[in-house]
Amino acid sequence: MRAIALTMTMLLLGACSNDPQLMNTQSGRSSPDEFSILPTKALSMPPDLAVLPSPTPGGTNITDPTPEADAVAALGGNPGALAQQGIGAADGALVNHASRFGRDPAIRIIAAREDLDWRSRHSRRALEILAGTDVYYRAYESMTLDSWAEQQRLRPTGVRLPAAPPRAEEYRMSEDARASAESLLRD
Repeated sequence: MRAIALTMTMLLLGACSNDPQLMNTQSGRSSPDEFSILPTKALSMPPDLAVLPSPTPGGTNITDPTPEADAVAALGGNPGALAQQGIGAADGALVNHASRFGRDPAIRIIAAREDLDWRSRHSRRALEILAGTDVYYRAYESMTLDSWAEQQRLRPTGVRLPAAPPRAEEYRMSEDARASAESLLRD
């Protein structure tokens, strides 16, 4: 009887959680991550002290570690391209076309708030919390695109689908291959 009461108490307490976390990605450790500690660069004397930039409180220092830029430079790339420089010249036309009807500068904040509300309404259930399982795919299942249904919807309109198998009448096929292809399209 005590075991049943204890189990029911745990289930009720687990159901009271309003944690919008859908994926259980914690490793269970509370210790610091040893890979997040980066050594600083070695101090060096600049060739000319007159050309040093003025100090910026809270800004970056030339001895601060920059692992991304160091990796890009080691692979032969341009580390300066990592700096936020606005919209690149190659992407300007795309951004202009996408924002031709206007855009909300706070769209990321709005989307994050709406996603948090969605995750709160579709959070883990009591047994899922106790078992530590993921419910990410179940929560977003209604938003998943069914590729086969889209293929069946777009094919009659004449849209070419390179990832889909071609229709039998588009190519000369043997009768066996044609029957096999038609049975695949029906399924």
